[in-house]
Order: sequence, then C-alpha cells, then structure tokens
Amino acid sequence: MNGKYDDMIHLPHHTSSRHPRMSMADRAAQFSPFAALTGHGAAISETARLTDRQIELSEDAKALLDQKQSLLTERLAEHPEVAVTWFRADSQKEGGRYEVAQGRLRQIDTYARCLVLEDGSRIALDTVLELEILAPEEPGE
Repeated sequence: MNGKYDDMIHLPHHTSSRHPRMSMADRAAQFSPFAALTGHGAAISETARLTDRQIELSEDAKALLDQKQSLLTERLAEHPEVAVTWFRADSQKEGGRYEVAQGRLRQIDTYARCLVLEDGSRIALDTVLELEILAPEEPGE
C-alpha cells in the first residue's frame, strides 16, 4: 500500500483511560433529538394509500335497489341471507373503498335509512351499490 494513511490503518483503536467506553444504545440516544423527519415515513405511506371514489348510481340502478329493498321488506320475517356491496368512507382522506358484507338481515331501519344484519352491522342505504338476496342452501349441499 502506498496511501496517505497507510501508517495508521493497522494501529489499535484508542481507548481512554479516563472515560469508560459508551454503549451503542447510549451513542444512538445522543442523536435521537435530531430525527427531524419523525413521522415523515408514515405521512408518505398515508399519501400513497389509494382510495376509491363513490360511484353515483343512475336512476335505473336506484329503482332496481328500491325494488330489491321492497322484496326484502316483504321477506323480513324470514331473515333472508343477503350480500351487500357498500361504500365505506375513509376517515383520513377523501374517498374510501367498497366492501361486501354478507349475513342474515335482521331489519330495515327506515328512520335511520340503514340495513341491520343479525351480527349488528349497520349499512346506510345511501352507501349501497349492490344488494343481492342469496338463495337458502338446500339440506345436504
């Protein structure tokens, strides 16, 4: 080797006789107040998270949902099995996502304008995109 610091590269590391060696955790703690970008990664992740826009239903689609709701009202005593595709608004940013809930219908709350499933889920009728009444399973299937 013929470099500028070749004479020092093989020397032992200096250890102070007066000051004990600092642990790695203590050394790292010295610099923690300077973490100026704390939370920056979380903010970037939140910004990158995608949301959907709520679809505006046509008049025909609304009429079809009303027909299905009327049919459900007639069959409410049977507690029919339903699959509901609905829009859940995002609490952090504009938009949200579509979810599918499946279960037995307990009631249609006309005052609060929502479907209530037997598991206690409440789905606002204004957020429903699709409503499907599932056929009961035949015994032995």
